[in-house]
Amino acid sequence: MDSPHKSVEDHQFSTMDACFTAFDKDGDDRLSLSEFTLICRALFRNDKGHIYVVPLDWLEHMFAVFDKNDDGFIDRDEFQFCWNNWIKTIVRPTNAFLIVDVQNDFISGSLNISNCSAQQNGIEVLAPVNKLLDSVDFDTVFYSLDWHPSDHVSFIDNVKKRPLHPSSPVDADNAQVYDTVIFSGPPPMKQRLWPRHCVQDSWGAELHKDLKIVENSIKVYKGTNPDVDSYSVFWDNKKLSDTTLCSQLKTKGITDIYVCGL
Repeated sequence: MDSPHKSVEDHQFSTMDACFTAFDKDGDDRLSLSEFTLICRALFRNDKGHIYVVPLDWLEHMFAVFDKNDDGFIDRDEFQFCWNNWIKTIVRPTNAFLIVDVQNDFISGSLNISNCSAQQNGIEVLAPVNKLLDSVDFDTVFYSLDWHPSDHVSFIDNVKKRPLHPSSPVDADNAQVYDTVIFSGPPPMKQRLWPRHCVQDSWGAELHKDLKIVENSIKVYKGTNPDVDSYSVFWDNKKLSDTTLCSQLKTKGITDIYVCGL
């Protein structure tokens, strides 16, 4: 008996083969640029049937990506790559919802964003985020969290724990919250100083109690290296190491990602 996995593969191959045959208008078992253009016209249209015109030079560039042997045609083997790596991601997108840093310290704690220059109230994001979680069936939901060790380089009260570079505009004795200093490194590293916030396993690092946490969601932790800050949920500020987010997006075959939060 065939396995369910093999049945799915057979169905996908059959669909791909039918697509190739449908656009191979002259039946020569290969797709010309004009036939490839018909595929693009079928793909690039909205739900009302309006076709988005793709400039010829763009079409030629896309065609060349899949014409691996440069013979001016896309054969069935080349089309398989086109199907798996391009067409399927357009017609069958897999989405992810990324909720960034909706944590206590940023809403009502030590780094309350209402005290920052924009003076925004972080709690206002809760209702729209929760509404999206209730109304949209996302394939995967990620929550990112600032997750600092207690000796993190960004904390103002840790500024004297590491030597400053002679070029630092402020010395350790006179440094204030939100000042930028330069640590010696190596290499020398600019660092903005923040109040102690989002310390691992503390109340301030927890996601806000009114934020909906969906089943089978994934938490991504950033800023875990004590010596490097990390504003991005993908990698640290020096791009020395990345978080788990990129690999998980690839593993899950995510094609579209929607971002919200603080």
